[in-house]
Amino acid sequence: MEKTVEKITNGAEYIESLRGRGLKVYLFGELVEEPVEHPVIRPSINAIAETYDLAVRRPDLATAMSPFTGERVNRFLHVATSPEELVLQNKMQRRLGQLTGTCFQRCVGMDALNSLYSTTYEIDEAHGTPYHDRLKSFLKRMQEANFVIGGAMTDVKGDRSKAPHQQADPDLYVHISRRTDEGVYITGAKAHQTGCINSHWMIVMPTLRLGPDDKDFAIIGAIPVDAEGITYIYGRQSCDTRALEGGSIDAGNAQYGGQEAMVIFDDVFIPNELIFMDGEYEFAAMQVERFTCYHRRSYVCKSGVGDVLIGAAAAIADYNGVEKASHIKDKLVEMTHLNETIYSTGIASSYQAHQTKSGAYICDDMIANVCKHHVTKMPYEIGRLAQDLAGGMMVTMPSEQDYRHSEIGPLLEKYLKGRADVPTENRMRVLRLIENMTLGRNAVGYLTESMHGAGSPQAQRIQIQRQMQTEFKKQLAKRLAGIDDLPEDAIAEMAEVVGGYFERVLTMPK
Repeated sequence: MEKTVEKITNGAEYIESLRGRGLKVYLFGELVEEPVEHPVIRPSINAIAETYDLAVRRPDLATAMSPFTGERVNRFLHVATSPEELVLQNKMQRRLGQLTGTCFQRCVGMDALNSLYSTTYEIDEAHGTPYHDRLKSFLKRMQEANFVIGGAMTDVKGDRSKAPHQQADPDLYVHISRRTDEGVYITGAKAHQTGCINSHWMIVMPTLRLGPDDKDFAIIGAIPVDAEGITYIYGRQSCDTRALEGGSIDAGNAQYGGQEAMVIFDDVFIPNELIFMDGEYEFAAMQVERFTCYHRRSYVCKSGVGDVLIGAAAAIADYNGVEKASHIKDKLVEMTHLNETIYSTGIASSYQAHQTKSGAYICDDMIANVCKHHVTKMPYEIGRLAQDLAGGMMVTMPSEQDYRHSEIGPLLEKYLKGRADVPTENRMRVLRLIENMTLGRNAVGYLTESMHGAGSPQAQRIQIQRQMQTEFKKQLAKRLAGIDDLPEDAIAEMAEVVGGYFERVLTMPK
């Protein structure tokens, strides 16, 4: 079913590659004839197109040298082989957040590829399977065409108190429904899948730790998004129908938006050469944890979006004539402090990466979880402060249709004025942008996705608890306090088992 596409080199070619694929996409209860032309969907396509154009303008930032093709490839399709490459991922993500003010949807696929690269290597090491070579062949193929890959991890889950094999309806977790000599067929659904309709391929992965009775759920494979048996049901976003109204003010950010959809698999085929896990249930947890490690530090993208919101808040203060007030400056400083904290923890996680057996580098898991935990809180406070600086007109302002009206438009031009030297329309546009990012379409990516994407807050707290090394830290305190109740070699062993930066501290000169 894969559409034949020459190598994509820029955003315009990417958009063209999405046409005519015959996807089964439902939105507002109707089958979408051509997603590329749908006004609700198109802003999310534009956001991904920017990932291509950035690679053209800034190859140093958004491309990397591939060991598989011998050429530079989009960084979203590259497996990081050093801490510096992970840092460049973060810098690229922040820049794209600045350029689009929204979710640009490609981090999931990048993080899926990076985590799967090391996981397949270790599955093969344990079981003698061919998964790693299959993945490398697939990756080379994707790089040569410069495709977008989406990651499909989050199952709908059903009864959360039961394992996948215990569900009353097994389809509540994606699973193998039948087998042939050529491959497997899967059935089930994945929820809120970012950018899935805008991708060329998706990698389907388990969503949680699995047991011996869950082998049919331990499936990882690559599927073209236009494969037979897939149905997409587009997710609603706050204020999404403003894109249907025409005009460009009320949408807030008319050019760019995010995308989520439910993906339903009804007996969808995966050929053997695109299967990267099949029944090795004991490695499901490794894949999930490595993916979330990469993905939680990928949320530095929110610092780029935060840059836009801080800029909008500063602009509206300027337009209102209050930019010199001390409390206004203080709020902007606080917003910046919070935003840079997100970026700092994410990039620190990348700098403190370590090499896996496969040769790929993975970021520091503890700091990755700290980064994502900050993201579950700080954008909300940044958004609150932006709303504070914007004032109530952000949510009570009349529509663009009223502003364009021949009779009442001049009244709005007069009474919505701020500073005399600032056009009224400019003030309206910035107010709508703040509304868009804190209450409207792009609040999905900036706020709610920040809360639940890559795992909700408790998921990070669990990982932080697992790695917080309380016993080791107690021994540090006891040692300085003159309490010696644990041998030195036991302390070192404890740190080695847990890993992380404390292990490196122990190797420093005494």
